[in-house]
This record gives sequence, structure tokens and C-alpha cells, in this order.
Amino acid sequence: MKFLKRTLLTILVLLLCGLLFRGWLYRQFFSYKTIGHRTEYNATDKQLLDYIDEKTKDDKPTDINDIIKISLRLTSDCLNFREAKNDNDPNKLIKSKNAHCIGYSAFFSTTCNYLLTKYGYSDSWTSKPLIGQIYFCGTNVHSYFNSAFFKDHDFNSIENKQTGEKYFVDPTVNDYFCINLVTEKK
Repeated sequence: MKFLKRTLLTILVLLLCGLLFRGWLYRQFFSYKTIGHRTEYNATDKQLLDYIDEKTKDDKPTDINDIIKISLRLTSDCLNFREAKNDNDPNKLIKSKNAHCIGYSAFFSTTCNYLLTKYGYSDSWTSKPLIGQIYFCGTNVHSYFNSAFFKDHDFNSIENKQTGEKYFVDPTVNDYFCINLVTEKK
């Protein structure tokens, strides 16, 4: 009985640590390699603009990390993941609310760039949707899938135009696992 209790306690502690440090663990084992760029969209639809403005009326971002977190939150709150064919234009996604990784990335980038402008960061920072491949412990995971749906994966970079400093996010992974930042494969 004592062995069973210790085993269960060990499993519980490991699960708790995995939950608490999931972002760090994810960044240690998974990395993203950029293989291309996607179309960038401007927020032009009134419903999209109203959505962003309404959801951020109480926000007071103090740095780029706040802008990233707000953009991820708005993307996650608005979209539902669907594997089927979806629109990728955020001005249409605000109505359909269904997207796969391309739509998530486009919606995040459009929202982030709108907020960068709204809060006065657009002279220094920009967000771009990227096409990439995910690596687990240095191995490209896409090579294990035969489906065209898994040939690549979209994520985003947020780059400082003056210094070249970059942050990388995967809005789809954030929606499912609440992991804010991801690692770029060099």
C-alpha cells in the first residue's frame, strides 16, 4: 500500500510540474523552422474592428509582451479550430469563427498589428504570419504524415524593426495548451 501511495504521489507531482512548466517544456522539445510567409491582412471589417476595440477597452499594455498576450487571447476567444476548408482572411473569420492554423495565424497577425498601431508600437514592432515546420527533438514531425493537411504549420513572428529582436508564437498551440511563446529552429 505504501508503494502505491508513493507511486501515485510521484505521478501527481510529475503531472503538476508538467502542467506548471508546460511552456518551458514545449520550448525545450519543439522548435519551428520558417519555410515561407503568408499573406498579411489589414483589419478593415467593422465587426472585426469593433470586436478588437470592445475586448481591449480595459487593457493597458505596457510592453510588447502585453500586446502579444492580448492578441493571443483575442484570437483564442474568437476562433474555433476546424480541419475543413476555412477562410483565412480575418475580416471573414470574425463571422465564420472557424479556422485551421493558417486562419489562426492570420487572425493573430492582423489583431496584433492593429493593436501595435492602436497603442503606439507600430513604428518599432510588426507581426508576420509564417509558414513553418515543427521539429521535435530536432526531427521534422511533418515527414511522418502523408496528408497534405500536415505538410506544414503556420505560426507568427513579432519583430522589432530597429533591433531585430523577435518573438515567436503559435496561436493554435496557445488555444489548446495556453503556451504563449515558441522557439525558432536555427
